[in-house]
Amino acid sequence: MTYRKLGASGLTVSALGLGTNAFGKRTDEAESIRIVHAALDAGITFLDTANIYAGTLSESIIGKALAGRRSDAVLTTKAGLPRGDGPGRRGASRAHLMAELEGSLRRLGTDYVDLYQIHTFDPETPLEETLRTLEDMVRSGKVRYIGASNYQAWELMKALGISDRLQLERYVSIQTSYSLADRTPELELVPLCLDQGVGLIPYFPLAGGILTGKYAAGADAPPGSRLDKDGSFGRFLKGDAIGLGQDVAELAEEAGCEPAALSIRWLMDKPAVSSVIAGATSVRQLTANLRSLELAPEPSIQDELERISRPFRYGEPFARYRI
Repeated sequence: MTYRKLGASGLTVSALGLGTNAFGKRTDEAESIRIVHAALDAGITFLDTANIYAGTLSESIIGKALAGRRSDAVLTTKAGLPRGDGPGRRGASRAHLMAELEGSLRRLGTDYVDLYQIHTFDPETPLEETLRTLEDMVRSGKVRYIGASNYQAWELMKALGISDRLQLERYVSIQTSYSLADRTPELELVPLCLDQGVGLIPYFPLAGGILTGKYAAGADAPPGSRLDKDGSFGRFLKGDAIGLGQDVAELAEEAGCEPAALSIRWLMDKPAVSSVIAGATSVRQLTANLRSLELAPEPSIQDELERISRPFRYGEPFARYRI
């Protein structure tokens, strides 16, 4: 396993992280626990969840999986996206964040999280209030580091400026959609991260499975795929992305590896990236993702990946979650 610092912070994370959005939803508890244990055994330390994943079941499952192994994990969760109806059930206000942190700690079976992330920018709460709340969480010992997710570049820079001016805890990371099918972060977010020492944590590194080459235009959803288990995922299946997935699959065959491993490896080597969050719905899928760490693609393959994905630097992000 390769380990890196999370941005300019002192927190060390595995270059490949484990996304747990499927736990309790597309993957049952027993298999989810097996995945966590296999990840830890393979050297993956960075486990990513959120208070809304599978209606809080993801956190509860991770809490069970980490019983007796909490010290092996760099555990991160998030809050801010809606947890229910009503104005007090979402956002980054002091009241909401304090309540959600306590709930997450209880479900995770721990007294601290290594990284606490604001799941999305809250336009209705002053950033100063959010950052002072996060400062208090760190001072309490319940949070070690703080990060942002789904912030636009100007929003992140504004937050960093407030933290610097008021001498508050600073965001050490930003989680965003980033992949061969979504290179929009390279326009503004990546340069900002490099300049400010913020670690980039990509999610959807395989564009929800599109970059594995499993989807074909006009064809039925492959059995067991994300689309097969979650019909709402169909909104992401656009013709140009599906075509890119097929192109990546052909390049992977030429390189003698799997498309998933090649796509993750490409992302892992990009500037500012600290850890790539790759989900897994089975131990077999986790093992396939781990093969990305062994790859060293030929320059010709890397150049071709850059070429075929260049149009995806522009236009709309593949995914962005906002209030």
